[in-house]
Amino acid sequence: MASPATTQTVRPLDTLRFDTSGPPQIARVVADHLRLLGARTDRPVPDGHGDAPAAGTTLTGGGFEPAHATAGWADPASGLADEATVQAATGMMAVHGRRDGTPRGLAVDYAATATAVLTVQGLLANLVGQARGGAAAAVTTGADRAGLLAVSQYLAAAGADEGEAAEIAAGGPPFTSADGILFELETLDPGAWAAFWKALEAPQDALRTGWRPFQFRYATACAPLPAALHTTARSHGWDRIRRAAAASGAEVCALRSLADRAAEHDGAAPWFLTPMPGGAPGGAPVAGPVGAPVGEPGRRPLAGLTVLEAGRRIQAPLAAHLLGLLGADVIRIEPPGGDPLRGMPPACSGISARWLALNRGKRAVEIDIKAEADRDRLREMAAHADVFLHNWAPGKAAALGLDADDLARVNPALVHAYTSGWAGRLDDAPMGTDFMVQARTGVGEAARPADEVPAPSLMTLLDVLGGLLGAEAVLAGLLLRERTGRGVRVDSSLLGAADTLTAPALRRAARGEDPRRPAGFRHPLATADGWIAPADADARAAAGHDLRGLPTREALSRLREHGLTAAAVTTELSHLHHDPRFAGSIGRDAHGAPAVPDPWSFV
Repeated sequence: MASPATTQTVRPLDTLRFDTSGPPQIARVVADHLRLLGARTDRPVPDGHGDAPAAGTTLTGGGFEPAHATAGWADPASGLADEATVQAATGMMAVHGRRDGTPRGLAVDYAATATAVLTVQGLLANLVGQARGGAAAAVTTGADRAGLLAVSQYLAAAGADEGEAAEIAAGGPPFTSADGILFELETLDPGAWAAFWKALEAPQDALRTGWRPFQFRYATACAPLPAALHTTARSHGWDRIRRAAAASGAEVCALRSLADRAAEHDGAAPWFLTPMPGGAPGGAPVAGPVGAPVGEPGRRPLAGLTVLEAGRRIQAPLAAHLLGLLGADVIRIEPPGGDPLRGMPPACSGISARWLALNRGKRAVEIDIKAEADRDRLREMAAHADVFLHNWAPGKAAALGLDADDLARVNPALVHAYTSGWAGRLDDAPMGTDFMVQARTGVGEAARPADEVPAPSLMTLLDVLGGLLGAEAVLAGLLLRERTGRGVRVDSSLLGAADTLTAPALRRAARGEDPRRPAGFRHPLATADGWIAPADADARAAAGHDLRGLPTREALSRLREHGLTAAAVTTELSHLHHDPRFAGSIGRDAHGAPAVPDPWSFV
């Protein structure tokens, strides 16, 4: 094929064209991202809320062989036919519903959005592989795989050798002030937590008892806090609560509406790609190892590439995990003594099951970034790497001399990726953690239908989607590097994830329409022994059937007799191992921890 590296390009998909079809909730996001990356199309993109069968996306031009991806809801044999049924089967409704004590559907199209990002990742990886001398390969993904990936940490914990370190029971933020302000609270410091509640005169035993469930809410998706803390919050006005937070070092954020976010939304892409100065003369390919051909059995498109990851918690580690699944050699940069989260309970063979869900298969090197000698060592490693990925606090990389400009001096071809909370786009941004970003951007309103009080989901929606977008951005940076011969700075954020997830609701708000989904949207129906979730198109008709006295299997049969589609809701994640809808797809790793299938297949 013609060398794509000789193409004059500013964006990674400049000069390429695409066609896409399939479920509109997936195809719309695929098309939006391909356009933002520079590709063009002459054909209309599916719109609306229909549930077309799985179809595909094809990229052509730019000197590449055509790249094709197929994405749909699931294997037709599974009976999963739309967003609602996928959320039900994969355990997403169970995890999101932990705060309320019963399964709840997310009112946003989370599985579809994640599937679309995975589709674009597959296409970009295909082109990166081709640019490095590999063969073209078709990629397949599905919303069922995306859903399993979204709950992978919770699934891993459910299959661990020991129980959870904190109780799984109903409860959690947001809190409500005396003047009716719903707000989220964030701190990673038990001292700040205690000081905040003491300033509001909360009972001593309540603030002590509340710290553990609050601390573990990222892991358990619930926070059964003492009722006295909610009572304390309701006894003070918002101004007093803000003063208490400022004095204690904790942070609070009032829940914003989707209309608020739509009014300030700048339309920015969920990531930014900035070519670095210099590079190879004349746009020649950058130096580096050439991966094995993509089309050969068992080969992955990023084989031969090295990713250095200095990430904590979820966002950056997940992004690097996905790059590893695509064939890259991922080296984790950990502090002396190793990542403390390796010991976070529950464990499998002595290692945190949640940590394994994001970090299995990676190599680790301990680096003390506070020591100049170790920073020099890290720079030397970056000189021979393809990607440096981190999610340090804002400004930390520059303070350490490890920002994009610094590392470009030792490796002009490096892709320097930063996965942040806000990407510097909001002047009044609070701490850039999942639940605070949900609160600030209207996700707390979008995730629940109109008959429910807005509340950020305690499932880590944005950390996971932010990790997916981070991997997508790195792949775009790698492709841009291959086409221009220049290193690239890549910035992605939880804010970008929030805007991607809520894009349909923000469009409704911008048109003056009610941005929230109607009352009762994606509410599972109780059966005698469990729950079922009707497909969105059949929900109203299904609600007309009284299924409470029927076992789940009989309830599903009754709806099928009336031509209605529904799925049993997975309420125990450990049951996914034996669920025939995912037969053979969920295994265990070398430590015995549950492992979900790779989100793509390349053929």
